[in-house]
Amino acid sequence: MNVRIVNKGSLRLPEYKTPGASGVDLMANLNEPVILKPLERYLVPTGLFAEIPEGYEAQIRGRSGLAINNGISLANGIGTIDSDYRGEIKVILINLGTEPFEIKHGDRIAQMVLCKYEKIDFELVEELNDTERGKNGFGHTGL
Repeated sequence: MNVRIVNKGSLRLPEYKTPGASGVDLMANLNEPVILKPLERYLVPTGLFAEIPEGYEAQIRGRSGLAINNGISLANGIGTIDSDYRGEIKVILINLGTEPFEIKHGDRIAQMVLCKYEKIDFELVEELNDTERGKNGFGHTGL
Protein backbone atom coordinates (compact mmCIF):
# COMPACT_ATOMS: atom_id res chain seq x y z
CA MET A 1 0.00 0.00 0.00
CA ASN A 2 1.24 3.48 -0.81
CA VAL A 3 0.34 6.71 0.93
CA ARG A 4 0.89 9.80 -1.18
CA ILE A 5 2.54 12.63 0.82
CA VAL A 6 3.02 16.32 0.11
CA ASN A 7 5.80 17.75 2.29
CA LYS A 8 5.49 21.53 2.69
CA GLY A 9 7.93 21.58 5.57
CA SER A 10 11.68 21.35 5.71
CA LEU A 11 11.68 17.91 7.34
CA ARG A 12 12.18 14.42 5.97
CA LEU A 13 9.29 12.06 5.27
CA PRO A 14 8.01 9.81 8.05
CA GLU A 15 9.91 6.54 8.30
CA TYR A 16 9.82 3.36 10.32
CA LYS A 17 12.74 3.40 12.79
CA THR A 18 12.95 -0.37 13.33
CA PRO A 19 11.84 -3.41 11.28
CA GLY A 20 9.08 -4.22 13.80
CA ALA A 21 7.75 -0.68 14.20
CA SER A 22 4.03 -0.18 13.49
CA GLY A 23 4.17 3.61 13.60
CA VAL A 24 6.21 6.38 12.06
CA ASP A 25 7.31 9.48 13.93
CA LEU A 26 5.77 12.84 13.11
CA MET A 27 7.95 15.90 13.62
CA ALA A 28 7.14 19.50 14.56
CA ASN A 29 7.39 21.90 11.63
CA LEU A 30 7.90 25.21 13.42
CA ASN A 31 9.36 28.60 12.49
CA GLU A 32 10.38 29.15 16.10
CA PRO A 33 10.26 27.09 19.32
CA VAL A 34 7.02 26.92 21.31
CA ILE A 35 6.91 26.78 25.11
CA LEU A 36 4.04 24.62 26.31
CA LYS A 37 3.16 25.55 29.90
CA PRO A 38 1.58 23.01 32.28
CA LEU A 39 -2.01 22.20 31.23
CA GLU A 40 -1.60 24.26 28.04
CA ARG A 41 -2.51 22.85 24.61
CA TYR A 42 -0.93 23.64 21.24
CA LEU A 43 -1.78 22.56 17.69
CA VAL A 44 1.60 21.56 16.25
CA PRO A 45 1.96 21.59 12.45
CA THR A 46 3.95 18.85 10.71
CA GLY A 47 4.10 20.28 7.17
CA LEU A 48 2.71 16.97 5.87
CA PHE A 49 -0.42 16.41 3.80
CA ALA A 50 -1.44 12.80 3.09
CA GLU A 51 -3.66 10.95 0.67
CA ILE A 52 -4.72 7.94 2.69
CA PRO A 53 -6.30 5.08 0.71
CA GLU A 54 -10.02 4.47 1.15
CA GLY A 55 -10.62 1.78 3.77
CA TYR A 56 -7.73 3.05 5.90
CA GLU A 57 -7.32 5.68 8.59
CA ALA A 58 -4.23 7.21 10.11
CA GLN A 59 -4.19 7.16 13.91
CA ILE A 60 -2.09 9.81 15.62
CA ARG A 61 -0.73 8.52 18.92
CA GLY A 62 1.41 9.96 21.68
CA ARG A 63 5.05 9.06 22.18
CA SER A 64 5.67 7.11 25.37
CA GLY A 65 9.01 8.82 26.09
CA LEU A 66 7.43 12.29 25.99
CA ALA A 67 4.62 11.09 28.26
CA ILE A 68 6.73 9.46 30.96
CA ASN A 69 9.63 11.93 30.93
CA ASN A 70 7.77 15.22 30.42
CA GLY A 71 4.01 14.64 30.82
CA ILE A 72 3.42 15.49 27.14
CA SER A 73 0.35 13.79 25.69
CA LEU A 74 -2.28 14.19 23.00
CA ALA A 75 -5.21 16.30 24.14
CA ASN A 76 -7.64 14.10 22.21
CA GLY A 77 -6.14 10.75 23.23
CA ILE A 78 -5.78 9.36 19.72
CA GLY A 79 -6.33 11.52 16.67
CA THR A 80 -7.95 10.16 13.52
CA ILE A 81 -7.19 11.22 9.97
CA ASP A 82 -9.84 10.01 7.54
CA SER A 83 -9.09 8.98 3.96
CA ASP A 84 -10.97 11.97 2.53
CA TYR A 85 -9.07 14.61 4.58
CA ARG A 86 -6.55 16.61 2.55
CA GLY A 87 -5.45 19.27 5.06
CA GLU A 88 -2.17 19.45 6.94
CA ILE A 89 -1.55 16.80 9.56
CA LYS A 90 -1.40 18.61 12.91
CA VAL A 91 -0.99 17.22 16.41
CA ILE A 92 -2.81 18.56 19.49
CA LEU A 93 -0.24 18.33 22.29
CA ILE A 94 -1.01 18.99 25.95
CA ASN A 95 1.44 19.42 28.79
CA LEU A 96 0.21 17.32 31.72
CA GLY A 97 3.54 17.76 33.48
CA THR A 98 4.53 20.26 36.13
CA GLU A 99 7.23 22.09 34.14
CA PRO A 100 7.12 24.11 30.89
CA PHE A 101 8.13 22.06 27.85
CA GLU A 102 9.87 23.43 24.76
CA ILE A 103 8.87 22.11 21.33
CA LYS A 104 11.50 22.78 18.68
CA HIS A 105 11.51 22.44 14.90
CA GLY A 106 12.20 18.82 14.01
CA ASP A 107 11.24 17.36 17.40
CA ARG A 108 9.48 14.01 17.17
CA ILE A 109 6.09 14.80 18.70
CA ALA A 110 3.79 11.87 17.88
CA GLN A 111 3.45 8.61 16.01
CA MET A 112 1.23 7.83 13.04
CA VAL A 113 -0.14 4.31 12.50
CA LEU A 114 -2.16 3.39 9.42
CA CYS A 115 -5.03 1.02 10.14
CA LYS A 116 -7.44 -0.82 7.88
CA TYR A 117 -11.10 -0.63 8.84
CA GLU A 118 -14.45 -1.87 7.62
CA LYS A 119 -17.65 0.11 7.43
CA ILE A 120 -20.58 -1.54 9.14
CA ASP A 121 -24.33 -1.20 8.98
CA PHE A 122 -26.24 -0.36 12.13
CA GLU A 123 -29.48 -2.20 12.82
CA LEU A 124 -32.05 -0.67 15.14
CA VAL A 125 -33.52 -3.32 17.49
CA GLU A 126 -35.72 -3.28 20.59
CA GLU A 127 -33.27 -5.25 22.76
CA LEU A 128 -29.83 -6.88 22.66
CA ASN A 129 -28.92 -10.55 23.05
CA ASP A 130 -27.91 -11.60 26.58
CA THR A 131 -24.31 -12.48 27.52
CA GLU A 132 -22.72 -13.77 30.71
CA ARG A 133 -21.23 -10.32 31.36
CA GLY A 134 -24.44 -8.46 30.62
CA LYS A 135 -24.42 -4.79 31.65
CA ASN A 136 -21.48 -5.13 34.06
CA GLY A 137 -18.67 -2.73 33.27
CA PHE A 138 -16.45 0.02 34.68
CA GLY A 139 -14.28 -2.13 36.92
CA HIS A 140 -16.68 -4.99 37.62
CA THR A 141 -13.84 -7.54 37.37
CA GLY A 142 -11.74 -5.78 40.01
CA LEU A 143 -8.19 -4.47 39.87
